Amino acid sequence: MFACLALVLAAAPPPVVSAPLSNIRYDVTFTRELAQRRHLGVGMEFDVAGPGDVVLSLPAWTPGAYEMTWFARWVSKFSPTANGKELSWDKVDYDTWRIRTGGARHVRVTFDFQADSLDNAMAWSRDEFAFFNGTNVFLYPEGRSLLFPATVRVTTESDWRVATSMHPGPEPGSYTEKNFHDLVDMPFFVGRFDLDSATVDGTNLRLATYPAGMLTGAARSAFWEQYRTMFAPQGRVFGEVPFAAYTTLMVFDSAFGGGSALEHQSSHLGIYTPAGIGQTWLASVTAHEITHAWNVKRLRPSEMVPYRYDVPEPTPWLWVSEGITDYYADLVLLRGGVVDSAGFLEQTGDKIRTVKDAPPVALEDASLSTWIHPTDGTGYLYYPKGSLAGFLLDIMIRDASNNRHGLDDVMRELYRTTYKAGRGFGGADWWGAVRRAAGGKDLSGFNRRYVDDRIPFPLDSVLPLAGLRLITDSVRVPRLGIESRSDSTGSTVTNVAPGSAAAQAGVQVGDLILALGDIPVKSEDAFQQFRDRYATQEGAALPIRVKRGAEELTLNGTVRLLTLTNDRLTIDPDASLKAVRVRHGVFSGSTGE
Repeated sequence: MFACLALVLAAAPPPVVSAPLSNIRYDVTFTRELAQRRHLGVGMEFDVAGPGDVVLSLPAWTPGAYEMTWFARWVSKFSPTANGKELSWDKVDYDTWRIRTGGARHVRVTFDFQADSLDNAMAWSRDEFAFFNGTNVFLYPEGRSLLFPATVRVTTESDWRVATSMHPGPEPGSYTEKNFHDLVDMPFFVGRFDLDSATVDGTNLRLATYPAGMLTGAARSAFWEQYRTMFAPQGRVFGEVPFAAYTTLMVFDSAFGGGSALEHQSSHLGIYTPAGIGQTWLASVTAHEITHAWNVKRLRPSEMVPYRYDVPEPTPWLWVSEGITDYYADLVLLRGGVVDSAGFLEQTGDKIRTVKDAPPVALEDASLSTWIHPTDGTGYLYYPKGSLAGFLLDIMIRDASNNRHGLDDVMRELYRTTYKAGRGFGGADWWGAVRRAAGGKDLSGFNRRYVDDRIPFPLDSVLPLAGLRLITDSVRVPRLGIESRSDSTGSTVTNVAPGSAAAQAGVQVGDLILALGDIPVKSEDAFQQFRDRYATQEGAALPIRVKRGAEELTLNGTVRLLTLTNDRLTIDPDASLKAVRVRHGVFSGSTGE
């Protein structure tokens, strides 16, 4: 057996390394003609600085989107040329091209990229608009250092605009970055969209939204008031605002249910349902992504330093990188005045309910497993459960140190001692910083029980340390037993729970819900109206009008009430003075006895 293994290892091919390249330049073209085909035109030029074949690879994933996507599958018309002549090439693997230069010293590569994936890690276009990520389209020399400077030129229609956080280059329409990591971390908007900016505490904030006219007037002004508060709280936590400008890129599309965003080092790109405009959750997602500019884009687990773009980079620390980021997103809204303490406690209570209703999972396991998207309900649990872990650790640190320190001190120390030192953090860094912030108290037992194991969080013993109480209420509420996707046409059923009221009435997946009783279903608000209207009418007749294909049907349903438990956090009026100080410290970020 061991001899066979040795033979296999001996037979492994040597790594492929490109000839050295210099003077690397990229160009991306998006015009009305390309928009009709939902394509981008991509080019790359470079000088060949040494012997050998040129070997170019396209990233296979985008950091922050923890999945292998293989962007090369959207590439077509790959064509390398030199001196006006086509060069010979072949594929080394899925996303790697080998070019035989024939001694040419200057080479140009072009290809088309299909931009029709409505996903914030992808590229997407419409008749007068496109967004794309650098990981989608920028090739790099295989086996060579990624610390090369590069310039990008964007060519588009004269009456269209471009928005990105990339630094302006020496010529109009050009942009430049000092290395490939930065180059691919700056998404672009190209086309027609709304764009404005403001300077807040010395940072230039930009807001780009598509489609034009979607987020306007009072709604845009209200969002700006929230947006401008989200940077100072994190600057105080980490000791600096590490960018001169920040760009928020927002796409609103009725085909997209809910909202999702992807972080970058000085920008983020989010996709949202228009129904999210004016909702607190839109501000919450924005605060989460802005917090990522410190935690995960800079302060990062060692397994992800440096980024590699050809293989997964699993880490057990996503509960810190994503979950504790989510905790700080809640604190940003609280400390910035977007929500009050009641709103913060409501958000935290929602997370307690989410974790309580989900299958038990260790935070480290959930962090690692996200790359395979488990279907057991634990795939993204490191968000709410990691957020609660940060909340509890914050309370425990403040209690142990008599409120002299908090989780802010942990994050600030790690930022200084790992990110600023050019490395990622590990277990010794994290738990060492926690111990020091807690005045020397060893909290590694929290790791054993609640991070590396599936034991429920000690809410009953920790929450009182911050003068908080968890109250569980039982309520009876009407439930149809469906999941749906809402867009401009209404709410389409995506799942029907077996044995539910909807199943017994004959509702099917794909049905468009038109009305529940006399309540027309034109938005998600209709389902809350249904719950309010029928809250005390168990057993009452419930006509359910649906559109199935081209036919409208009225199904005979019955109102059914289900018992739900509701966990809510409240302030304990009888809390000790120390607990009150701890709670105030958590809420405000302040320290001191």
